[in-house]
Amino acid sequence: MNDHPEQVAGQQVRIGEGAPAAAPQRKSPLVPALLAVIAGLLAVIAALLAQGGNGTTTPAAQSSSASAATPAGSAPTTTGDETAKHSAELARLARRQDGDPLAMGKVDAPVVMLEYSDFTCPFCAKFATETKPALIKRFVDAGVLRIEWRDFPYRTDGSLVAAKAARAAGNQGRFWQFHDALFAKGSLDAATEKDMAALATSLGLDAPRLTADMKAGATTNAVGKDFQEGQRIGVNGTPSFIINGRPVVGAQPQSVFEQIITEAATAAKRG
Repeated sequence: MNDHPEQVAGQQVRIGEGAPAAAPQRKSPLVPALLAVIAGLLAVIAALLAQGGNGTTTPAAQSSSASAATPAGSAPTTTGDETAKHSAELARLARRQDGDPLAMGKVDAPVVMLEYSDFTCPFCAKFATETKPALIKRFVDAGVLRIEWRDFPYRTDGSLVAAKAARAAGNQGRFWQFHDALFAKGSLDAATEKDMAALATSLGLDAPRLTADMKAGATTNAVGKDFQEGQRIGVNGTPSFIINGRPVVGAQPQSVFEQIITEAATAAKRG
């Protein structure tokens, strides 16, 4: 059983876990009375809390550093100024480095989408094979959108192996080609360095160099840096995105991405 959480349209689920069968319940005349008492106590507690505060206290788990995992469209738990400040902080995560092998699109594109992803995640594969190509054709090729990849290998041992291999392919200027091949390959949960070398050979890459680069400390550090960045801003499942500072969680429909990118481009034009 795989108990790693996945993100589906902004919801977290656990693979392989079904709902437990409901246990039979014996009816009792005391149940309604007990429920009424509990309801009354909850009402009293709520009233006391309302008197002691302003009713908008943000739980620690929803601090600004974790709120990036909030699905697009969710009601914010902070004030408008705090939300705008946090959005600006997230927007600054865009690196916009010229020649970045893990990015595509113009460095000065008005919209930047950070993609926190795992090569073993089926929902990441769905986005990569079904949605991303359409976004590239409509927005990246038009100079509107830049996509920057972020490694978030958290599911299996194969996640880290694949992440390192893709970065090593990037050293040969072939990250995106390797990216496409990995997602097209299917299950990578048990991927090994030998598997990655074989894939590199099939794509015409220098396999010995790729293997050596996979083992390099710089590669491990780069993957770890991305992962830590994701954890810091609250990413807890893949795929997760930041589009000009706006968090989007899950393999959302193509229309959702198109709307958000269009809105971000319009806002950027207004300045």
